[in-house]
Amino acid sequence: MSKQTYRVCFCFRRRFKMTAGEAPDEIKKLFDEYSENGIMNPDHLQRFLIDVQKEANTTRDDAQNMIERCTNELKHLNIFHRKVLNLEAFFKYLFSDLNPPLESLGVHHDMSAPLSHYYIYTGHNSYLTGNQLSSDCSDVPIIQALQRGVRVIELDIWPNSSKDNIDVLHGRTLTTPVELIKCLKSIKEYAFVASDYPVVITLEDHLPPNLQAKVAEMVMSTFGDILFTPGSECLKEFPSPESLKKRIIISTKPPKEYLKTKDAPKEGEGEAQKEKTSGNGKESSAWGREVSSLKGGTVTDYKQDLDDDSNDEEDNEDGDPKSTESSQYIAPEYKSLIAIHAGKPKGGIDACLKVDPNKVRRLSLSEQQLEKAVLTHGKQIVRFTQKNILRVYPKGIRFDSSNYNPMIGWTHGAQMVALNMQGYGRSLWIMHGMFRANGGCGYVKKPDFILKPGSDDEIFDPRVRLTVKTTLKVTVYMGEGWYYDFHHTHFDAYSPPDFYTRVGIAGVPADTIMKKTKTLEDNWVPAWNEEFEFPLTVPELALLRIEVHEYDMSEKDDFGGQTCLPVSELRRGIRAVPLHSVKGEKYKSVKLLMGFEFV
Repeated sequence: MSKQTYRVCFCFRRRFKMTAGEAPDEIKKLFDEYSENGIMNPDHLQRFLIDVQKEANTTRDDAQNMIERCTNELKHLNIFHRKVLNLEAFFKYLFSDLNPPLESLGVHHDMSAPLSHYYIYTGHNSYLTGNQLSSDCSDVPIIQALQRGVRVIELDIWPNSSKDNIDVLHGRTLTTPVELIKCLKSIKEYAFVASDYPVVITLEDHLPPNLQAKVAEMVMSTFGDILFTPGSECLKEFPSPESLKKRIIISTKPPKEYLKTKDAPKEGEGEAQKEKTSGNGKESSAWGREVSSLKGGTVTDYKQDLDDDSNDEEDNEDGDPKSTESSQYIAPEYKSLIAIHAGKPKGGIDACLKVDPNKVRRLSLSEQQLEKAVLTHGKQIVRFTQKNILRVYPKGIRFDSSNYNPMIGWTHGAQMVALNMQGYGRSLWIMHGMFRANGGCGYVKKPDFILKPGSDDEIFDPRVRLTVKTTLKVTVYMGEGWYYDFHHTHFDAYSPPDFYTRVGIAGVPADTIMKKTKTLEDNWVPAWNEEFEFPLTVPELALLRIEVHEYDMSEKDDFGGQTCLPVSELRRGIRAVPLHSVKGEKYKSVKLLMGFEFV
C-alpha cells in the first residue's frame, strides 16, 4: 500500500467509526436470536442479559434503563426509538464502558479480620522518581501512589547534611533528598483520596536518637488523632482494616542503642560494588521481560543470587557491624509510635519464621531470600503469614527500578509484596490487576486455605499441583480504538498495524501460562475470533493477563495496550475490556471485545 493510499484509508477510518458491519458473526447471530425484525426491546435485552451475560437478577426495568443509558450515550446512531436497540446500537453497547469486564461490587470482602489476613498494596522506596542510584527524591511519587490506592509507603530517613534535620533519600547513592516533613504532609493530604482503609508508613531508619525524637514530634504534629498507636509494647494480634479506617500506622524496627558509624561508606560505594558482581538487572524490553516463576527451580539455582543479596541494607536489622561507638540513649517517644514492629531475628530462616503466640511482628525478606526460602520452607512461610506480616522487597541490584514476580510472595501468604511503582512493566501490571479487586481499596482478603490448615491439618503449598477446580474459557473477538489514541504512523509509517493479542494467567505455578492469537495484518480493527481455555487449580489467586502487540518483522514488536484482571471478579458473558498504557493509564478508546465463561 502506498503512503498516499494509506493516508486516504486512515482518514476514511477516522471519519467513519466502527460500524455494525464489523461486528463479529457471533454478535450478529446473538442479535438475531434476541431481537425481532431488527429490533431489540427491553424484553429481548433482559433475556440476553440473563442467558448470555449470566446476570440472573436482571429485571425488565433494568433492561429498559440500560437501553435508555445506551441511547443517551449513542445519540449519533440511527436508533429507531429510545426504547429499543438496532444491531449497531447493540454492538456499540457491548463495546462501551456500560459493559465492563469486572463486577461493580465495591468493597465486599470481610474487612474485620486482622491485617495479616490481607494482601496490602505496597510500594518500595516510595519517594523515588526514577532509578535507584541517581534519580530525584520527591513527594510526587508518594502522592501518585496514594491516588492509585497504594496503602504502604516506604520512607528511608537519614540525617540531613547539617545533621540537624531529617531527609528522605536512598542512602549511599546520588539521589537528591527531600525533607521528611514534606513527605509526611503529602501523605496526610492524600492518604484517603482513593481508599478509607489504613495507610502504613514503613520507615528505614538511619537516625541517631535526637533525630528519632524529632521524627516523633513531626509525626505526631502532622497526623494527630489519625495516628494509630497501640499503647503497649507489642500487639498480640493485629487490628482489622475496618477498625483502622482513616488511620495512619507506623512500622519500623524498635530503636536500640544508637550505633554511630566511624567510617561511613562513601555515597554509592556499596551499591557500585554489588553492580560489579551481580550484573545490572535491566529489563530486556521496553515493557519488561516475561515475569519469572519457580517452575522447576532448585536451591542451587538461587544460591548465587542470595549470596549477592546478602549486603542489602534492609537485611541489616541490628545496626552496622562496623560501628565503634554507642550511645545509651533511646528516644522513648519515637519507640511509642511503632504499631507494627519489624525485625529479623538472628539464627537463620528457621528463627525468622518462628511464630510467637504472644506477639505479632513484621519480617522483611528480599525477593532472592524469598525465592530460596520457598524451596525449603514454603509451608513455614505460609504458616508464619497466617498471624504475622511478611514484607518482600526487590533485590539490591535492580538499579533501574525494575520489579520481580509478585505472585511468588502472594501465593505464600506474604501481605506486603513491595514493588517499585515507577518500574513500569509486567510485574507492576500484575500488581495493578491484583488490587483492582475488592473495590480497589488496597486490601484484598487472602483465601481461607492460606489462612488456616485444611481438613487434614495440611498447610497450603502452591508448588503442589492440585486438581482443576474450574476452567476459564476466554474468547478474543476483536479490538478497536488505536486509530484514536495513537498517531497513524505510530506502528508503521506506510501501512496499518499488524496486531496480535497475548492472553494468559498469573497464579500458582500450575496455572501460570501465556498464549497468543494469530497476527492480523494491515488492520486498525482486528477481529481474531479465537478461543482459549485455562484450567485453574487455584482460581482464587488467578489473574487474567491481557496484552496487545504489533508485529514488527525488523525490530522488536510494538506495544499496543495491556490490562490484568482478577479472575474472581470477572463478569461472565461478552464484555468490553479497556486497555492501559505501559504506565497503567487507561486509554480513552482502546478496548478489546472478549468473552468469559467458567466451565
